[in-house]
Amino acid sequence: MSDYEKAMKPEDLTRLFVERSNAGDAEGVAALYEEDAVLAYPPGRRTVGRAAIRALWEKVLANRPHFEPEEPLPTLISGDLALTATPPKDGTGARAQVVRRQPDGSWLRVLDQPEFVQP
Repeated sequence: MSDYEKAMKPEDLTRLFVERSNAGDAEGVAALYEEDAVLAYPPGRRTVGRAAIRALWEKVLANRPHFEPEEPLPTLISGDLALTATPPKDGTGARAQVVRRQPDGSWLRVLDQPEFVQP
């Protein structure tokens, strides 16, 4: 995974996710997460750990979905933690991630809520 571009600011994670997903690169997507990260996907479930996240994305990306970049909302940073979010292009719900600065200065996702749907 060391060959992958690192997210040197929290907002880079969304761009890298879109690029790697559209390339069908499940391992590259998983590399955006810490080893014990938690992904709230599929809806109503949790996927825990980088290996499980990679396996999930292998299944999702097998259908060759296309992701569009979304304009990030302002990032909130407190020390080595940050909250990132994007509003989906379809205007429903929101996406939010808690990310952590790594010892090398890069950022990885710790918690990922890719879909908040308003009732």
